Amino acid sequence: MTYYVIYDGNCNLCVTLVQLLETLDQGKLFQYAPMQDEQKVLQWGITAQDCEQGMILIDGNEPQRRWQGSNAAEEIGRLLPLGSIFVDAYRALPGVKWAGDVLRQAASRLRFYEQIRDNRYTIFGKRSSTYESAYCVDGSCKS
Repeated sequence: MTYYVIYDGNCNLCVTLVQLLETLDQGKLFQYAPMQDEQKVLQWGITAQDCEQGMILIDGNEPQRRWQGSNAAEEIGRLLPLGSIFVDAYRALPGVKWAGDVLRQAASRLRFYEQIRDNRYTIFGKRSSTYESAYCVDGSCKS
């Protein structure tokens, strides 16, 4: 079973979460492609505009099964053997704790995710170069 994670390789927060996943999973379940690799993401019919809506998780066995944004983050957490670590890290982001009960509701999580997504470079900074995972899709890393 393989899942593909499409992430923003220029976003410090996104890269930090990918690196955490790499450490936890070590390429056993997840492979990664930065959204900046347009040729790679186009193989799934994903456009740059799609990527702007947040990270995408694709089921490698059934590529039509996809999750995006906060749904992708929660599905990744569910898939990990120690998924609570990822979910806890996601919920520990600044501002999440104060939202506690509200964040348990799907609509609230989505709004919170959208705020982080839309302001990620301002809040967490933008990398000077795109991060490429060692566990890239199909082993076809650019680096």
